[in-house]
Amino acid sequence: MAAPLGLQFGPFSVDEQTGEPYLRLPMPHEHIVIAVPRMQDAPQICEIFNDPRVYRWVSRPPFPYLMEHAIAWQEGARADSFAVWRELQQADVKHPNGPLKIVGGCPVRSILQGNPDGSFTYLGDCGMNRHQFDDIMDPEEKAKLVEENEARLAGDPEIIWSMGVYLRPSHHGKGIMTAVIGVLMNSWGIPRMNIHCSRPSAFDGNTGSLRVFEKNGFVLCKSIPECMRTPAKGEFPEELRTVHFIEWRRGPRDDSKESAQGDVGGGGGATTRA
Repeated sequence: MAAPLGLQFGPFSVDEQTGEPYLRLPMPHEHIVIAVPRMQDAPQICEIFNDPRVYRWVSRPPFPYLMEHAIAWQEGARADSFAVWRELQQADVKHPNGPLKIVGGCPVRSILQGNPDGSFTYLGDCGMNRHQFDDIMDPEEKAKLVEENEARLAGDPEIIWSMGVYLRPSHHGKGIMTAVIGVLMNSWGIPRMNIHCSRPSAFDGNTGSLRVFEKNGFVLCKSIPECMRTPAKGEFPEELRTVHFIEWRRGPRDDSKESAQGDVGGGGGATTRA
């Protein structure tokens, strides 16, 4: 059950049992929420990342993916989420009537499906993080751009963002991730993080992910042949792979989604994990 919140907490509801925030997807996915990462989901994360239909398309998670990896990941992601939530709580005390606080991250990212018995099934993750410039091949230039991007204060419109997403294979093709990205961008990323540019990427062949982003207004901006070497994973050999970089840039229609202008640069927020 949801408890009412103040203006600074924007679109979030709070679960009365856990005290943690969440966002509910619109119909026909109203049984699915985006929530704070939970430690009890670690076994399900291991299951997903050890599925070839997932690990084929991700670069950073280790393989095989062990329980220790999932626990460490959830601990870090959970700390990031609560760092942002604390900023909102502080803003609610200082400025309950506005202006709205602009923050450097989103307090929710885990995708959970509500079940009839009140439990939740972990479906995946959608994290909004700062771009790491994997499209830049020169190591020195890449390091310089990453450093500059990380140094920008929360709310700076020059920040280049990215998104890291994955979903349980049994739920592919149902429009869930399309809805998740739309809700996070429109309800939080644009109005409360002041995102002006987001630049995710996908391996060649991952047409599902590319299509999901396209449905949310992202366009292909660059394809780099054989630019990333991935190690052997299960049935897949080590190989050099082509990467597609897709981009969303803010337009006049997106500016209308802002409910108010917050105190840009007032805090660094949290660095979310892809």
